[in-house]
Amino acid sequence: MDCFQCGKALLPDEIAVYRRMVNRAAERCLCACCFAKEFGVDESLVWEKVRQFKKMGCTLFSRNEC
Repeated sequence: MDCFQCGKALLPDEIAVYRRMVNRAAERCLCACCFAKEFGVDESLVWEKVRQFKKMGCTLFSRNEC
């Protein structure tokens, strides 16, 4: 899957954080950079949320379906 804004190939964690925070059924996602720009936050915050969700055991981050 590619970022629907910039076309970059997405990492599984980028897909998972987008689905966790925006829409669990999303079939189009943003890369971490575009996600951060879209929501007016620093990209490092997006990656911090990835770490937090993984630590919590969120199953979206353990699937390799993407």
